[in-house]
Amino acid sequence: QLVESGGGSVQAGGSLTLSCAAPGVSLSRYCSGWFREAPGKEREGVGSIGYDGTTRYASSVKGRFAISSDHDKNTLNLQMNNLKPEDTAMYYCATDPTSVTRCFGNYALQPGSYKNWGQGTQVTVS
Repeated sequence: QLVESGGGSVQAGGSLTLSCAAPGVSLSRYCSGWFREAPGKEREGVGSIGYDGTTRYASSVKGRFAISSDHDKNTLNLQMNNLKPEDTAMYYCATDPTSVTRCFGNYALQPGSYKNWGQGTQVTVS
């Protein structure tokens, strides 16, 4: 079970850093991703990071969000800058892909590509 933290309320233009702890799971072994789900909308991929550190982002957050993995602390992080009201959502981290191929291309941003999820952390931008 992954554990997200760092969510909160922030004004538009502000920043937040989300963190995802992975007890019992070695993040260095897997590709991982951040996802979000707004009320009434489907869960969508925000960003992913591959085995080699290669990152991929949704067009809506590219240039504003940055995903990173700290293998020493075994955490996955999401730095969010210049936040907008439309970024308001529950944010989830995920890892343990269903197959190696799911770590590449658009598959890496699809919720169905991952088996291990956290409970989420709320981000509200006003």
